Amino acid sequence: MRSLRTISSVAALAVAGVVLAGCAGSGPSDATTGDLTFINDKTWDFKKFSKVSEEDIDVKLVPTSYADQEAFQAFVKQSFRTNKSPGLFTWHTGGQLEELVAEDLVAETTDIWTEAIENGDVAESVRDLYTIDGKQYCTPISVDDWVMYYDKRTFSDLGLEPPTNWDELMDVADALVDGGVAPFWNSSGNPWAFVWFQILTAGTDLELYHDLTTGEASFTDPRVVDIMNTWLDMKKKGYFTDPGSKVAAETQMKDQQVAMIPFGTWYASTLDTVGLKSGEDWGVFPIPNVNPEQAVTPVAIETAPACVAETSNQKALGLEYSKWWMSTEAQTAWSEQQGNLPYNPHAEASTEEFKAIGEEFAKPDYEFYLRYYEAAPAPILTASLDQFTGFMTNPGDPTPYLEGIEKVAAEHWAGD
Repeated sequence: MRSLRTISSVAALAVAGVVLAGCAGSGPSDATTGDLTFINDKTWDFKKFSKVSEEDIDVKLVPTSYADQEAFQAFVKQSFRTNKSPGLFTWHTGGQLEELVAEDLVAETTDIWTEAIENGDVAESVRDLYTIDGKQYCTPISVDDWVMYYDKRTFSDLGLEPPTNWDELMDVADALVDGGVAPFWNSSGNPWAFVWFQILTAGTDLELYHDLTTGEASFTDPRVVDIMNTWLDMKKKGYFTDPGSKVAAETQMKDQQVAMIPFGTWYASTLDTVGLKSGEDWGVFPIPNVNPEQAVTPVAIETAPACVAETSNQKALGLEYSKWWMSTEAQTAWSEQQGNLPYNPHAEASTEEFKAIGEEFAKPDYEFYLRYYEAAPAPILTASLDQFTGFMTNPGDPTPYLEGIEKVAAEHWAGD
């Protein structure tokens, strides 16, 4: 998921009808150069990036972007029922990808991954996120580590330094409250209601986090209740922004209404859109462990897949582009355009902030885990977003909210 704008589903689907007609020609093609239809749910400038691929591999992206998630997913799924499915489209890993693979809707990319791993272009742990029943599907546009963005201006004004552990983070939060600035951004609803549950659970007990996403633990476990009460205590202390605010997080930071925002490294480009400059206006630091006795510091990762439809008549072209996107040349160009951290270790990060955080995360002190949005099975994710939204907007005893999630989780795992 990325920053979302709001447009009507009706308008988006109207556009979808036009794009669907132009997604492909009348029959399959073996062409590996030319114009490639790219349906996506991102706000990134793919037309600008297309200039790089046109020069490098003679493939031009023809992107159509959807801001409305329901409209986007409806269109992609609708296209599979036709002979005009897109040559390339964005999706999610985890359960949402498994659903498409189970129906043989996504082209296999095992050969591409094998070559990339042999070349050292991507880590084995990233391939695991794209592996279903021993085979790979889709390839990553980006692989983003979750960090804490902080407003250097506000920290400087209040004489604060980036914290290195949880106690220091709480001390910084208290100082920010005293200074009249909300320490942390949080948001209710889809898609961001999971963020602080993810941070607090993984930072307290990473094994418990994994067990919750695989059905090995219950959401009503006393340990989970304690974690939710930590969240409640932070809310009572005034640590969070209004969860129902319609003002974008980056705008709140620009106006110095909030000092820290937890997000993936992709968020750098979003901060750029409001004029906040890396290293000057904002910096990043690792989100510390809540539990100091936990041996490693967990780092959430998310990845933005680009997938090729199995039935697309642009399948060969889409796979060619997918392979190129993992290359050193493409990842260096993408990092330069987006200001993020490239996953290809041969590529170079475009900012000093991310060069430093990349070196830090290369240490054995960190363990990477899949973001809750992808790690949780779809029905459990939906229930979680609903219940976490209720908890944020009507804070109190967390038990009823956790019982709501557990009811869905128990039904889901019983069905398996």
